[in-house]
Amino acid sequence: MYGFFSRLLAVDLSGGVEVVRVSDDVLTKFVGGAGLGIYLLYKDVEPGISWDDPRNEIIIGVGPLNGTIVGGTGTFSVVTKGPMTNGAVSTQANGFLGAYLKLSGFDGLIIRGRASNWVYLIIYNDEVRIMDASHLRGKDTWETEDLIKEELSRRFGFSKGSISVFSIGPAGENLVRFAALVGDHGHVASKGGVGAVFGVKRLKAIAVVKGDYKIPIANERELREAANELFNAVMADNPGQYSRWGVAVGMVNYARAGLLPVRNYQTSVFPIDWAERLSGQYMRTHFEHRVKTCWACRIAHNRYMRVTEGPYKGFEGEEPDYEGMAAFGPQIYQSDAGAAVMLNNLADRLGMDLNEASWVVGFLIEAYERGLISEDLLGDLRPRWGDPEFVRRVLTMIANREGIGNLLAEGVKRAAERIGGEALNIGIYTLKGNSPRSHDHRARWLELIDTAISDTSTHFLYTTDMPALLKNLGIKFNPFSPDDVVNVLVKYGGFGQFEDSLVICKFNSYSYYQPLLKAVNAVTGWSLTLDDTLIIGKRIVNLFRAFNIRHGVDPRLERPSPRYGSTPIDGPAAGIGIMEHWDYIIRRIREGLGWDVESGKPLPETLKRFGLDFVIKDLWG
Repeated sequence: MYGFFSRLLAVDLSGGVEVVRVSDDVLTKFVGGAGLGIYLLYKDVEPGISWDDPRNEIIIGVGPLNGTIVGGTGTFSVVTKGPMTNGAVSTQANGFLGAYLKLSGFDGLIIRGRASNWVYLIIYNDEVRIMDASHLRGKDTWETEDLIKEELSRRFGFSKGSISVFSIGPAGENLVRFAALVGDHGHVASKGGVGAVFGVKRLKAIAVVKGDYKIPIANERELREAANELFNAVMADNPGQYSRWGVAVGMVNYARAGLLPVRNYQTSVFPIDWAERLSGQYMRTHFEHRVKTCWACRIAHNRYMRVTEGPYKGFEGEEPDYEGMAAFGPQIYQSDAGAAVMLNNLADRLGMDLNEASWVVGFLIEAYERGLISEDLLGDLRPRWGDPEFVRRVLTMIANREGIGNLLAEGVKRAAERIGGEALNIGIYTLKGNSPRSHDHRARWLELIDTAISDTSTHFLYTTDMPALLKNLGIKFNPFSPDDVVNVLVKYGGFGQFEDSLVICKFNSYSYYQPLLKAVNAVTGWSLTLDDTLIIGKRIVNLFRAFNIRHGVDPRLERPSPRYGSTPIDGPAAGIGIMEHWDYIIRRIREGLGWDVESGKPLPETLKRFGLDFVIKDLWG
């Protein structure tokens, strides 16, 4: 098939390596990335296998666009069974690894078993090595990457620039439930605790050397045209601003719209002058920076930064995106951009999801203020808002499971459950156990609903660029209308799963589906339409759902915590609450998607419609 090698690399960490063929039918139905990942996970990981069982698998998936001239196609998808919900996880990271793995002749990597000692993988074309990683124990993700590149350069003569390394830090080694996989100096597969699954397997890192395979492309000329059209389209839209000012360009607009997470949702108001000091515009006009790009990316929205003022003057690291600035700005209620840069990079280097990290810190501060946590449990810690040094210390304690960090390493939901009482009412989490991204979703119902019903531990029917997709399609909707929310999620839910199966950076596609599909069709020789992508996406959505129901994730838990679903008391959305509509919205979404309204299970006719006949007997007997 054009765009594919029809080969998967399967590595058993006890020592076995094999190349597995994947059929044309599977690739056509599931494409790659997230879609191929959940197909393999569903087939291989049986119910009863928990996230920390060595029989659990990790699938690193790539797609037909990876390694081509299309911008942002060094991205890859990680699919596994994760610790936040004990259900499926799908999360993506940009950088180079997705391109390098594809250029080694593989459409994906399956990781099985558990090593007897700490190891890391090297992949170069058809050559795979399982290397000792005992000397990397305790190293942070940037240190690990640098040491592995130095070792591979010295021992095997590889150019450091031709190596992509993704690793876990102390958080993953210590099985922090929201541990992440971090590589290429700051790109993060952050959601669902995938880093903890690596830790269970004693897999410290994956190093992929840029391979020598040539990707079979159906029409090179059309691909060049499509790549240019896609680039020009996104540069004329928001990503053009991202290129100039970074992804944190929208901090002020978000503050005005009541979308920033402020002091653990105690308020929806954040001072505009504070938001200005945390914006991309501020950082790029006050701090030194240089361009950092991913595979084939011409948007170049990333930067390396050197803080040039304030208490963290001289600190160097990657420029945070919006979620990072929101997590370590308004959520912990501080406005120093240098501090936010420092804390973002600390979370990355320790190897944890900065969203959940900031939620547990905010939870801790408020719980302490309300007298819900004893000083004996805190030791000499005295939590308070607006103190970056306190946050720095707590993040390090979490990563090493020291003191109260051991409790917080379980995530907000489990920490609240262990404390009990009022603590359950102040945490930001879903009853399934996953957590939201760093927004105030009470003013963004699409994302609040999607996070609560998600079967991937993150975006599910919704996608980062769904507002852009609706705009590109000329669709207007009321963000506080239950019917509009239902109609959007039911009709267009799945497009994001299709993108995550290609696999491509959202900032390089931005839901400009026409040039994107032109690129996909040029590579594969297919003739996909938008309707086709929604069918593929919903097929993937239904298989994620079937996996979770089969593995005991209870659809009755598709609700937000009391604070997460609360009605804002101030800001633009003051007095507008979603919970009075919740049951109606859930029921209508299930009806619209062809799921049983009581159990949440995809109906047999729905599974059959999407070519998932093999699932019917598992769910319905």
